[in-house]
Amino acid sequence: MATQEIYLRNATDTEARGPFNLEQLTSLADAGQVSAETLVYDASAEQWLALGTNAELMAAVFPEKRKLALKAKEIKTLNKTDENAKAITVDDMLAAAEGRTDDTADKRDPEIAMMRAAKVGMWSVVAALAISAVGAILPNTDAILSGEPGRIFAQPIILLGVLDVGLAIMLGLGMVSLYPFVRFRAALGLGFLGFIFFAQGLALPTTLLAVGAAGLYLCTIFVSMFPVLLSAGAAIGGFGALSWYLLSH
Repeated sequence: MATQEIYLRNATDTEARGPFNLEQLTSLADAGQVSAETLVYDASAEQWLALGTNAELMAAVFPEKRKLALKAKEIKTLNKTDENAKAITVDDMLAAAEGRTDDTADKRDPEIAMMRAAKVGMWSVVAALAISAVGAILPNTDAILSGEPGRIFAQPIILLGVLDVGLAIMLGLGMVSLYPFVRFRAALGLGFLGFIFFAQGLALPTTLLAVGAAGLYLCTIFVSMFPVLLSAGAAIGGFGALSWYLLSH
C-alpha cells in the first residue's frame, strides 16, 4: 500500500488530484484536506468510492488516537434544519460524481469515460490480434509441425502470426506500454501482406487487411467511446474476414 498511487477528488469536483502515495495522503488528512467522504478512485472496481468505504485505507490514513475529553460547546448557527430534507448517502455522492442524477447529468467525470473507452480499446486490440494470428498460423500448420526452419521461413506470414500471439498475451496482462509496437505491427502487416495481395491482384483480402490494420492502429489512439467502438469494429471485422478468407483459400 505504501507505493500505491492514489487519486482523490471531492464529490463536487470535476477533476481528480494525484497521484499521491500513502504518506502524502496521511499528510493531507492531518491538514484537514482529506476526510472519510473524500472520493478515492478504485482501479479494480473502475469507480470512485468514498474513502470511508475502504477500511484498510481509513485505518492507515486516520489511525485511532487517544481521545481527549472536551467540554461540549454550544454552537449557534443561522442555518435552519429542514426536517423534510432527504439525507445524502455515499451512494448519492457517487451517483452525483458519475453524473447519474438529474442535477449532475451534464457534469460526468470525463476521466472515468476515458478510462472505460481505453479499456474497451485494449481488449479490442487483443481480440483483433488473436483473430489475425489464427488466419496467419492455422493455414500453415504443416510447415510449423515439420520443424524445418526452411519451410517456416518460406512462409513469413507465420512469423507475423507469432508476433500477434505475443502482443495479444502481453496486452492481455495489461502492458499498454506496448501500444507503439502495436501501431508498428499494424503498419508492418499492411505493408508486407498488402504488397503480396496487391501483387497477386487479390483486391478483397487487400481491402480487408487495410480495414483491419486501420482499426487496429486507431484502437490505440482514441480514448472516446464512440470512435473506439468504430475502430474496434473495423479491427475485429477486418481481421476476422481476412482470417476466414485465408482459411478457406
